[in-house]
Amino acid sequence: MMTLPCLLLVDDDVELVEMMREYLEPEGFTVKAAHNSAAFWAADPVATDLIILDVMLPGLSGFELLKDFRKRSDVPVIMLTAKDNDVDRVVGLEIGADDYVSKPFNPRVLMARIRAVLRRTTTDSKPPATPGSTLKLTAGDVELDRSSREARCRGERLDLTTAEFNLLEIFLRNAGEVISRDDLSQAAFGRLNGAKVDRNVDTLVSKLRHKLAPAEDIENRIKTIRNVGYLYVLPTSKAP
Repeated sequence: MMTLPCLLLVDDDVELVEMMREYLEPEGFTVKAAHNSAAFWAADPVATDLIILDVMLPGLSGFELLKDFRKRSDVPVIMLTAKDNDVDRVVGLEIGADDYVSKPFNPRVLMARIRAVLRRTTTDSKPPATPGSTLKLTAGDVELDRSSREARCRGERLDLTTAEFNLLEIFLRNAGEVISRDDLSQAAFGRLNGAKVDRNVDTLVSKLRHKLAPAEDIENRIKTIRNVGYLYVLPTSKAP
């Protein structure tokens, strides 16, 4: 028998959590709930498939909880925020969130985001490799393995979020070519994000740059192409 994906809903709004549970369980998910940080840890979050985490929690904030959780697990996390501003989103991405949804939200939108994140993070859902889609990518001192969801630079394993891994994959697949911000957003987040594409992609690229290169070489591996996007520089090529 197939095991249903397990979601952990973390929000102090009990009625909202029950509403989400009523919507998600018929869609084929097992749903657990927690209303504060203590209940979050008691729910064994590492054993879940995806966590939906509210920013505004009693006691520890969702950001603090996520930062602590990322030291222990890479289980994907979608943040919920009642503030429709870029600051919360940028902070969430920087500390390891895989996506975010603003309150109030349409349950169908949340469902679509959940499925998109699970597609990106569940190796069992990946299609078989084809001649045009290799599981391993290499560019200079960077290696990426799609089957194990691991990446290495100069032999050292990189600690990447889901979005950062997806961004690095599209860079390596198109090394030496300019990639638009829209294409990078689609690869990293599974969607286009309208007017917020530029800032979210720029933040993610900055984080990836710092993980790939020493400080003195921070701008040379991934070049900014003004008003267009970014270029991952091949080891033997020169950036325009």
